[in-house]
Amino acid sequence: MTTMIYKIDAKGKSIGRVSTEAASVLMGKTTPAFQKNTAADVEVLVENASKVLIAPSKQKQIQSKSFSGYPSGLKERTLAQMIEKKGYGEVFVHAISRMIPRNRLHKVRMKNLKITE
Repeated sequence: MTTMIYKIDAKGKSIGRVSTEAASVLMGKTTPAFQKNTAADVEVLVENASKVLIAPSKQKQIQSKSFSGYPSGLKERTLAQMIEKKGYGEVFVHAISRMIPRNRLHKVRMKNLKITE
């Protein structure tokens, strides 16, 4: 079976709209042979990630949190800090990763995601 390549152009769209579309394709919900227990044979390419539409006020409002598990191990970054440090690709990876179920197929599905700026 051949891998289907699904391209999403992020130019002029919001992060959430692009992320939900990519997450549903990665889970295989757009294929006719959808099964919950198998990873879809689909590769998702998100193009023009740096041209995504983000309001300047939202860049300061939206926060990304990560917790190490240790006391006082909560790290909070705004969207602007995340873009400055790791780029737009990491913003999409973070958003799409949270939309895909956290089970044994999570890593397999996330490996099929490619993001170009």
